[in-house]
Amino acid sequence: MAQPWSIIESIATDDGTLELRQRGERDFMIMLGPQVLMNSLANRSEVVLGQLGCSHLVESEHARVLVGGLGMGFTLRAMLDTLPPTAEVVVSELNPTVVEWCRGPLAALTENAVNDPRVVVEIGDVAHRIRRSAVNGGGARFDAIILDLYRGPHAKTHHSDDPFYGSRAIENMRAALKPCGVVAIWGEMYDEAFDKRLRGAGFTVTTDRPGRGGLRHVVFVGQLKPSKKTGKHAS
Repeated sequence: MAQPWSIIESIATDDGTLELRQRGERDFMIMLGPQVLMNSLANRSEVVLGQLGCSHLVESEHARVLVGGLGMGFTLRAMLDTLPPTAEVVVSELNPTVVEWCRGPLAALTENAVNDPRVVVEIGDVAHRIRRSAVNGGGARFDAIILDLYRGPHAKTHHSDDPFYGSRAIENMRAALKPCGVVAIWGEMYDEAFDKRLRGAGFTVTTDRPGRGGLRHVVFVGQLKPSKKTGKHAS
């Protein structure tokens, strides 16, 4: 018989009650109201997201990466394992309690990834962080932007105004990236319209379905194309 879940902590948010549960030594679950956001024993797509988003930076001396959403830290751990020791990773997480969980009861799952010296944690909306980098340009831009949010692009996403997956948000990500930068985005399932919006904004897009059996999540990877007019990379 399976062990019952015990509630480690429960907090109220604008979207509902956010809850961390545990059963056994390494079996954790984060819930938002009745919805399971993540289970520590089912993290394959998050790991692949981090790997694919940073694979082009393995030999980069000054890689700078933004990840939106911390979750249990599995995407961050995969990024750190892929990136060189000179990299900088900015984590934009909306809820400070999630950061506390990753530094506390969840730390052993990721070898305390959130406290890696390469990591800078910022509490706030990642969409705002991307817009700020897009406006400031120059050294504020990133080599990769990775979105690991609990709700990915889907058929009902507003094509222009969605703050993360709409065409305006994609243009902001484009402007916040360095030449030939990469976006990597987690989703519950493949969304053709989102794929087309990425391509329309100048990204070369590939998708990966890393799950095994049942519902298989998707990872969208978009890389900026070189500029055809000048022969230089797009900015």
